Amino acid sequence: MQVQLFIPCFVDQLYPQTGMNMVKVLEKLGCTVSYNTKQTCCGQPAFNAGYHNEARNVARKFLNDFHGDAPIVGPSGSCTGFVRNYYGRLFENSSERTTCGTVQGRVYEFSEFLTSILKVDNIGATLNGKATYHDACGALRECGIKQAPRQLLANVAGLEMIEMKECETCCGFGGTFAVKYEPISLGMAQVKVKSALETGAKYIITTDVSCMMHMQGYIDNQRLPIRTMHIADVLASGW
Repeated sequence: MQVQLFIPCFVDQLYPQTGMNMVKVLEKLGCTVSYNTKQTCCGQPAFNAGYHNEARNVARKFLNDFHGDAPIVGPSGSCTGFVRNYYGRLFENSSERTTCGTVQGRVYEFSEFLTSILKVDNIGATLNGKATYHDACGALRECGIKQAPRQLLANVAGLEMIEMKECETCCGFGGTFAVKYEPISLGMAQVKVKSALETGAKYIITTDVSCMMHMQGYIDNQRLPIRTMHIADVLASGW
């Protein structure tokens, strides 16, 4: 299957290995992955900050960069959710409305693509230790992704998955929210990490590197015995 790779900003700038591991997994499963090096942002930061005209310009470039009919797969429920749920608003009364609808219908978060389109739940990965899963807001609330990551992680050899009490609670990042409301944001990270630590887990696994970055910053600052991992990095482990 032909697949177009969508690499969000945080992955491009801070977690490039996660993008490469996603390609590693997709190619193992027989996909032919293409990457348009001209791609940039999906427009979510500008939109969430209230700059809708600027966001529309960025989104228009996204539509042009991902032409064709191949599935668009990205390691981010947040960015996937933004394209699916808000592009229609940006292009509601424009000539690009049809193109927009087509793109919205073929963009997928990585774990959902593996389970829903490729119909696989065992990649042959190995990672020893206990882990807990964090439901990132974008994946859970914008895309309705709940079971797909858990289904994949349940089949990672050596990995013991334990649900934490606060699995669906926001980690506190929220983009500019973490800057504008830093004390609240840090308090939310504290609650999330505390809940994860109570399970005895060594890893907090999630679908979004923005959540990873936020929680890992708190973890490092407090020197806590746990670390964050993206599900693509987990699935690419041990083979």
